[in-house]
Amino acid sequence: MGAKELSAFCRLADGPKELLKMAVTELNFSARAYDRIVKVARTIADLAGAESISSEHISEAIQYRSLDRQLWG
Repeated sequence: MGAKELSAFCRLADGPKELLKMAVTELNFSARAYDRIVKVARTIADLAGAESISSEHISEAIQYRSLDRQLWG
């Protein structure tokens, strides 16, 4: 999924977007990690049957990214 598809299919409301921005700043994630977190959050939302990405989906995706960083970082 490229940048166009990411912006088309993975739109974030203000709450989830602010949560993700805070996590990127505090956990020192890259722009690439930001995109990956959004993609994983979209997958989590799809599996939950949700139309939009919520803060819970973002939180879960951040946890996976943090775990990935710990194991492979």
